[in-house]
Amino acid sequence: MVKNKHGVYAPKQKKVVVLWDLDNKPPRGPPYEAAVALKQLAQRFGDVVDMSAYANRHAFIHMPQWVVEERRERKQLDVLERKGLAVPSEPYVCGVCGRKCKTNLDLKKHFKQLHERERQKKLSRMRSLKGKKRQRYKERFISGNDKYNEAARSLIAPKVGYGLASELRRAGVFVKTVEDKPQAADWAVKRQMQHSMSRGVDWLFLVSDDSDFSEMLRKAREANLGTVVVGDGERALGRHADLWMPWIRVQNGEVAEKDLVPKSERRREEEDELFSVSSLDGNVDSESDLLDGLVDELVAARTEINAITLGNGKRLGMQLTISVDVQS
Repeated sequence: MVKNKHGVYAPKQKKVVVLWDLDNKPPRGPPYEAAVALKQLAQRFGDVVDMSAYANRHAFIHMPQWVVEERRERKQLDVLERKGLAVPSEPYVCGVCGRKCKTNLDLKKHFKQLHERERQKKLSRMRSLKGKKRQRYKERFISGNDKYNEAARSLIAPKVGYGLASELRRAGVFVKTVEDKPQAADWAVKRQMQHSMSRGVDWLFLVSDDSDFSEMLRKAREANLGTVVVGDGERALGRHADLWMPWIRVQNGEVAEKDLVPKSERRREEEDELFSVSSLDGNVDSESDLLDGLVDELVAARTEINAITLGNGKRLGMQLTISVDVQS
């Protein structure tokens, strides 16, 4: 029992560390939603003290196929709306000022000419300030402007990539860009795994399918550290971990409570069910019922034999009586 910040003694919460190999396992959908789903899953095991993602610069400038298709469909729809061939059911509304626009292109034009220009003025003003004045100005007009940030994410496409790093940081993930060398991200993840084992954490989440982490997972289990692997196939990493989960189900939030039972506990429960008293009693009852049925069948057969024998004896006696009478 430990004392929390409210002054109440409660059970000590387990510490969880999440390590994400972005080079091997990038998100298959919106990065923010994937990171939030992964964090929510890790929080079911305890308090998430660290959540880090590692990749080289190519992972952040790469354009996944789903992003290319999404932008292509949006561009085709913008052309149809400009020509009047497609009419939206509801007008487009600016998330900053609430102005209504007929087409998505009109909304983008309005946002860039008014709100983006005003944002650049504020940034220029902030750069001219120093010290505490600059910090207060940034907190008031730059960092706290959530409406602008939300509208900019949907209207302004990043110049490079699709905003992977910024979306992960928004979800609370520490993003580390490693050198452009082979296995650079793997070495960074391994160093962080060693650091986590020395910090006394209870659970380690690894988002990867790379078999190079098998030795580190084995060492983590020897150190009594719970390991959870999130990937696409239960191969080498899944065999060395306490628990394996499919990446697509984790992103979609489709992990049930029964899927959170480690292999050792699941095996122990199966053994308990196999040798439980109730199952043994059930076997004894079934065997006793079988014996009772067999005895009943034997008794019925014996009764029938006796009846037949008795009937034959009576018939023979009657025949002897008749023969004596005839002779006399």
